[in-house]
Amino acid sequence: MTAPSNGAMRMRDAGTQASFAPALPFALVSDRETVVGRGCLGVVPAGERPLGERVGAWFADHPGARLLVGALPYDHRAPAHLFQPAEVSRSPGRDCFAAAFSPPALVPAAPVAAPRWAAQPEPSLARYRAAVEEALAMMARGEDGLRKIVLSRSLRLTSDRPVEASALLRRLAEDHHAVAFCVPLPGERPRALVGATPELLIDKQGAAIFSHPLAGSARRSREKVADEAAARALLASEKDNREHREVVSAILDQLAPYCAELGAPEGTQLTATNSMWHLGTRITGRLRDAAMPSVDIAALLHPTPAVCGTPRAAADRAITALEGYDRGFYAGAVGWCDASGDGTWHVAIRCAEIAGAEARLYAGAGIVPGSDPQAEGDETSAKFAALLRALGIDEDGHPLSEDAA
Repeated sequence: MTAPSNGAMRMRDAGTQASFAPALPFALVSDRETVVGRGCLGVVPAGERPLGERVGAWFADHPGARLLVGALPYDHRAPAHLFQPAEVSRSPGRDCFAAAFSPPALVPAAPVAAPRWAAQPEPSLARYRAAVEEALAMMARGEDGLRKIVLSRSLRLTSDRPVEASALLRRLAEDHHAVAFCVPLPGERPRALVGATPELLIDKQGAAIFSHPLAGSARRSREKVADEAAARALLASEKDNREHREVVSAILDQLAPYCAELGAPEGTQLTATNSMWHLGTRITGRLRDAAMPSVDIAALLHPTPAVCGTPRAAADRAITALEGYDRGFYAGAVGWCDASGDGTWHVAIRCAEIAGAEARLYAGAGIVPGSDPQAEGDETSAKFAALLRALGIDEDGHPLSEDAA
């Protein structure tokens, strides 16, 4: 087969850019800062060069560009999706989010029946637990030196009407412990990745960098005594702390060659969303080279053991063999970067890909020696909870009761 000429590749890239007209704004929403990007002036083309070089070339060729926004896929060999918005709004807090995603009218024009949903787990919970058992067996056999494997499953939901991604994002943004996001994605039909992630991959401002990896989880309870007990049990869990150390050690090891200062001064602490407790460690550092782009740091760290495992290459092979589906942008990273190299990238978890009347949800759990297949399956169900609650349904697609909503 004859390889396309450079001219043909440029025409293809131009066609991709012209065809990407996002129906929704890009949004990254938190109490600290919100970034909203509307429209598209162009897409960073795929290519053989490292992503950081292509991003640098984009800013060099487009001196008026303020930001590139988008998502990195889980598979680092797959194309990233970064584009230049036509309009960018940034604000401390959430001011520009409210302007871009205004709430619906307080009084609807007419009563509207609730959507009806059909749910299809992919794989089934039983098959997921069997995959966990196989992952444990692989580690027990010492295959490839595996110490941790993060296995996920998905839930495909189909509604009797188009899913309102903007409304879903507004509901997810009610959790002030997480960062809500919406990333319009390329494709033959409009689609978007929408979620609320609690995990920061990397934030870079000049030479200062910050990461907040999470690993080790427990479901929260609405009953205060039970919720506090779950938090204490997680903090004391040898298995969860061991899983967490795998993530923190890997990130520190990967960052160390590039940093003049690096540490985790606060140690491991509890962190929470509205639905989950997590073990988290705040990592801070100063780069030797302040010009190192945030997108290069994100590519260096991604995928962390929080979404892949250790050793990374061996865990990735095991995931491919055991999960049975393409993660796409789930467990990748969502964020932005600017021409100076600064930027913020969050791990794309607790999310769903929305396309028309379909929503595909994702959730994963870290498997280490000592993991229990039943409990790990339950953990994935718990991690579906935030999105399912925002959609008003349970894992079987049934409407939530008022107590569960």
